[in-house]
Amino acid sequence: MKIDERHLIQLAAVVKTGGVTEGAALLGMAQPAVSRTLSMLEKRLGEPLFLKGKRPLQPTPLGRALADHGQVMLAASRKASDTIESFRVGKGGTVRIGGTPFFMDALIAGMVAEFQNQHPDVRVDQSYGYFPDLRAALKADQIDLAICPIDILDEGSGLEFHEILPGRNVVACRVTHPLLLKRRPQPMHLLDYPWVAPPPGSPLLADLRSMLLSFGATEIRIRYTGGSLMSVVNFLKGSDALTVLPHSVVFAQRNEKSITALPVNVPHPQRALGLLKRADAPRMPAVDHFARHVQRGFDNLKHLIKRHEESVVWGL
Repeated sequence: MKIDERHLIQLAAVVKTGGVTEGAALLGMAQPAVSRTLSMLEKRLGEPLFLKGKRPLQPTPLGRALADHGQVMLAASRKASDTIESFRVGKGGTVRIGGTPFFMDALIAGMVAEFQNQHPDVRVDQSYGYFPDLRAALKADQIDLAICPIDILDEGSGLEFHEILPGRNVVACRVTHPLLLKRRPQPMHLLDYPWVAPPPGSPLLADLRSMLLSFGATEIRIRYTGGSLMSVVNFLKGSDALTVLPHSVVFAQRNEKSITALPVNVPHPQRALGLLKRADAPRMPAVDHFARHVQRGFDNLKHLIKRHEESVVWGL
């Protein structure tokens, strides 16, 4: 015998509240409609659902068993309604983000924590990649949002890019590096030291080669490569090696007092860090909220980074 789930939900509401009027109010229904449902259900089953003459209403064993099933459905229905409402206002769901490793570790991870303090029911799935991989992941619907540096999008790419920070590289070193003792270190002085190469695939690797060529280098003394941001920072702390990093990444390490930027002007990349998404992506309120959170975070960071930059006496 197939029973309409809605009838079981109405039965559960009446059992829960102890009265037809109260049960109808719980469901936002009219009392006569619920009464008709219960009468029809008893007639179809050939069994009473409530004990006669009891107030508040008390279910029979069959009525209790069916009401238990209805209560499960009622709870599931309410949970589904809460999920829909949370999704609509961006308080629930999953945000899938991908980004370049150094930026994600230095800046975005902290912003994710701040976001989840405000939206505890939103899950954030993070992955790493560089622009070609992130572009492919967006098009394959594997991520909702990419956070990466790019120069320009191809026409007809089907992607939207919103800049959050202009590109600026610096030469990074430990805070006790010998070059910091020079009043105005010159580019040629940097060629006397070994270098840490960014991971393969990183645009910073091309930036490093371009920068050293502009300094007159004929070869690069690479002593460490392929590490995570934490391993690069720890390597720099224990050696006289140098590396090229986005200024914002070095800025994010300022409170650790482990690495800093050399006051030497270096060529800056013609690209910017930004948020990348599919132009035809369906609206996802939680993703929109997260994107705005990151945008606000970088709006605040821009002023702090600029102040930090102006506090350094850059070499000529």
